[in-house]
Amino acid sequence: MLDHVPAALVVQDLVMRYGATVAVDGISFSAAAAEVTAVLGPNGAGKTTTLEICAGLRRADAGTVHVLGLDASRDATALRARVGVMPQATGSGAAGVYPSARPRDVLRLFAALYADPHDPAALLDRLDLTAAAGTPWRRLSGGEQQRLSLALALIGRPELVFLDEPTAGLDLHARRSTWTLIEELRAAGVTVVLTTHAMDEAERLADRIVIVDAGRVVAAGSAAELTGGGRSLEDVFLAVTGDRR
Repeated sequence: MLDHVPAALVVQDLVMRYGATVAVDGISFSAAAAEVTAVLGPNGAGKTTTLEICAGLRRADAGTVHVLGLDASRDATALRARVGVMPQATGSGAAGVYPSARPRDVLRLFAALYADPHDPAALLDRLDLTAAAGTPWRRLSGGEQQRLSLALALIGRPELVFLDEPTAGLDLHARRSTWTLIEELRAAGVTVVLTTHAMDEAERLADRIVIVDAGRVVAAGSAAELTGGGRSLEDVFLAVTGDRR
């Protein structure tokens, strides 16, 4: 991160345990304001747990997280209006969406919680959900559910948004459209912190890449810095996390 670019997110010595398992083992990194930071790592590396702690959804066992200058744990209430969160897609769908809920109604409900939200209809249109606006959640395709989860993260005009694998399960068209939206967010001054398994996604979007493995940061820098020796980002990833092919 350049010295003149302020940090919107600062993570220091983060530790999270689940019983005898250490999921996050002293992670430290920062994300600059109005930039895209991509967190990469194998399954089980601690990416999702780290994002959930940063977003105030979990409390760490040790370490500190400051988001937009506020303590992510102590100031969680003040941060809710300034931060958006897109959780990782699961079999049960996005958190807080009932099976019978319709995208139009869910977005209107969420919009009512913010002082200056996006227009729900415009956001549905931007994410190609207008045709599905009256369809119950349980009948939406996986890609439609994923795009609605992204819309819910953005409805409050967040200053910083956490996106956990935002393009997982999307077709090529929706994936590229999501990339363009993330680039538009950055251009508008929004800080984006995302996880992904896709190397092309990280190379296309990220100003800074943080690679984690076994709960630790094992490499960090821009794509150009990480691949400066002529290697591909995939080769770098495999080298620092252990080639498990």
